[in-house]
Amino acid sequence: MRLSARVDYALRAAAELAAAGEGPTTVGELAKEQDMPPKYLENILLQMRRAGLVRGQRGPEGGYVLARPASEISLADVIRAVDGPLANVRGERPEHVGYRGPAESLQQVWIALRASERAILEEVSLASVASGALPARVRELASDPTAWD
Repeated sequence: MRLSARVDYALRAAAELAAAGEGPTTVGELAKEQDMPPKYLENILLQMRRAGLVRGQRGPEGGYVLARPASEISLADVIRAVDGPLANVRGERPEHVGYRGPAESLQQVWIALRASERAILEEVSLASVASGALPARVRELASDPTAWD
C-alpha cells in the first residue's frame, strides 16, 4: 500500500485538529507542528472542508476545526476525502477490472486487499490516533515483527 504525501499530510493535520479539541487551529500552526508546507496544506484542508470533515473559521481567531467529533471520523474518511477510493487498480475500482486466463483470480485478490485495508482504516478514528489508544487489533498487527519487513 502506498500513501501519497497528500494523504500523509491530511492524516497528520487531522490528528493535530483532533488533539486541539474545540478551538480553531490555523494552517500556519498545523504546518509548523507537523513540518509541512503551508500552501500545500491549505489545499488539502479545502478538500477536507468540501468533504465535510473540517470547518473553516474566518477572522483573527480563525482557523480550522473538525466538523464532527474526532471519534466519528475514521482514517478511511480522511483518505477518501483527499485521495478518492481506498484501493484501485489503474484508477479503477477492483470490481471493475477484469482479467482473463491465469490472471483472472487477481480481481478477487484486489477486492480482498481493499476489504482488509478498509477494515483497519475504518476502525481507527482520529481520536484514537491523537490519543495513542489504537484498537487492539491494530496494536497486535503492528507488534508482529514480520509486519516491519
